[in-house]
Amino acid sequence: MTKKQFTIINESTPYQGFFSLKTFELKHTLYQGGWSDTVTRELFHRGNCVAVLLYDPDRDEVVILEQFRIGAIQMAEQAWLLEVVAGAIEEGETAEEVAYRESIEEAGCEIQELIKINDFFTSPGGTSELLTLFCGKVDTTDVGGIHGLDHENEDIAVTAMKFDDVYQLLRDGKILSAIPIIAIQWLFINRDKLRRQWQKK
Repeated sequence: MTKKQFTIINESTPYQGFFSLKTFELKHTLYQGGWSDTVTRELFHRGNCVAVLLYDPDRDEVVILEQFRIGAIQMAEQAWLLEVVAGAIEEGETAEEVAYRESIEEAGCEIQELIKINDFFTSPGGTSELLTLFCGKVDTTDVGGIHGLDHENEDIAVTAMKFDDVYQLLRDGKILSAIPIIAIQWLFINRDKLRRQWQKK
């Protein structure tokens, strides 16, 4: 197979705010040999992030968040999405530290044990975001209410739901964000093994 290479001809940053937008002019090798023409690609840059599926193996409950998301405003009333805990990795933080911090800030949950599921690009056709997905063991006995940080204008409704009910929401098309879909499907596959591993530990 042809060795894969690319070369950047020009790079600029037409927008720099909380997020940034970069523009690249580049060429890359082709599978049939040679190089592509110069192509222009825009890249949305927001840094890398973490998401955590919070799960109580004893109660068989998942912590679900609902919050307003600007990316979903095209769907009007569905702009409030069902999700899992997530947040950006700040400078000097590890992914694990973000998982513990965001679980308290967004859901009021203290993680008892944490396992990594996977790293993946969320939408590599246009954004550089690499997400680290975890599953965290929690006690959902007192989980619920409104959470989030006021200075970040977070308004997050938190609910603990039986796994079967959460999975039915997914099957019914009520969960539209990719990260919780991936997380819930992972738990569907690994749930029995995880419960044996975590129950009454």
